[in-house]
Amino acid sequence: MLNEVYSILSKHKVAHNLISKYIFELQGILQVSSITTATINDSLLLKEKYHYSWWDSLILASALENDCVTVYSEDMQDGQFIEDRLTIKNPF
Repeated sequence: MLNEVYSILSKHKVAHNLISKYIFELQGILQVSSITTATINDSLLLKEKYHYSWWDSLILASALENDCVTVYSEDMQDGQFIEDRLTIKNPF
């Protein structure tokens, strides 16, 4: 998720130092999880099923593994329900 935060904010021309500060703050308040082989395997299945990019599928797999109910992304379909338990929302 932190990778996605950096990517989106940099696309919107937010300065690197501000993004870095924000990411450090997020690390203090959010649970950050590692990508495992199970995450990668789930990503492959999600990519095939939903036709998202590899990176978006990896985000979805990680979110599902960590029991998230919402993923915020401007790149995925707003309002789509993934695996009957995860909703995609466009924050913009």
